[in-house]
Amino acid sequence: MRAEYAERHRRKLYGRRKGPALSARQEHLLATLLPKLTPQLQQGLDPKHYFQSPPPCGEAGERSDPGGGRSLAPFPPTRNSLRELSTSPQGGGDVEIDDVWLEIGFGAGEHLHWQALNHPRVGLLGAEPFVNGVAKLLTKIEDEPAPNIRIYMEDARDIIAALPEASLGRVFVLFPDPWPKLRHHKRRFLQTEMLDQLARVMKPGAELRFGSDDAPLVEYTLERLMAHPTFAWTATRASDWRQRTPDWPQTRYEAKQLHGIPAFLRFIRV
Repeated sequence: MRAEYAERHRRKLYGRRKGPALSARQEHLLATLLPKLTPQLQQGLDPKHYFQSPPPCGEAGERSDPGGGRSLAPFPPTRNSLRELSTSPQGGGDVEIDDVWLEIGFGAGEHLHWQALNHPRVGLLGAEPFVNGVAKLLTKIEDEPAPNIRIYMEDARDIIAALPEASLGRVFVLFPDPWPKLRHHKRRFLQTEMLDQLARVMKPGAELRFGSDDAPLVEYTLERLMAHPTFAWTATRASDWRQRTPDWPQTRYEAKQLHGIPAFLRFIRV
C-alpha cells in the first residue's frame, strides 16, 4: 500500500529548485559535506539507523546536479569537509539517538538547526529540494556543528513511504507555499491522504506542528486536521495558536509575514 501511494504521487516537485548563484564555499559544501549527511532510504528501516553510521551515498568531491541529475566536476574540499566521519563535528559517525523528528521543507534550515542543537539526542531528518536553502543549512552546520542532522534533497514523500509504523516523534510543516489559486490546492502538502500516511509513521502522542501566515491555507489545513480521527488539536484558548511555544524558534519566512499574521497549529497523534 505504501509503494502504491508513493507511485500515485510520483510527480515533479513544484516550485524552484535553484535560486541565485551559490558562493564558492556553498558549492564546496554541497560537494563534500552534503553526501555525508544524505541518508540512503531503506524500506522499513528504523530511522534511528540513519544516524548511526555514515550514509552510503557517494564519494566526497562529486555531486549530482539537483536540477538535471547529471554528474558535475569535483570541487576542492573545505577546511573541514574531508575529516574522518568518526571525528567530524559536522556529522556522520555514531550519534546516540532517542527519537527522530522530520521537518518537511526546511527552507534555509534555521528551525531544523536550532532543534538539532537544542535536542542533541533527537535525530533530525530534513527534506528540502531547494538547493540554495540546503546550501545555507550546510554553512550553519559547518559553523556550528550538529551531527544529528540528515538532509534529503528530494520529495519528503519518499521518506514517509520508507518509514516503518510509529517511528517519528514529531513532524514539522512550517510556512509552506500557500498555493493560493484554487487549481493549485492539490499541491498543498497536508491533504487528507497525506495525513493518513503521517498517522501511520507517527508514534502515539507524537506532535504535528504546522505554521503559516496565509489565512486561507491555515483554514484549509485546520479543516482537514480537525476532520481526521487520528489527530487532536492541542489548543484550548486563542493564544495557543497565535503564539509559538518556547521550543519553536522563528524562521525567516515567518519574520517576513508576507501574507498576514502567523498562526501556529499543534496536533497530537492520538
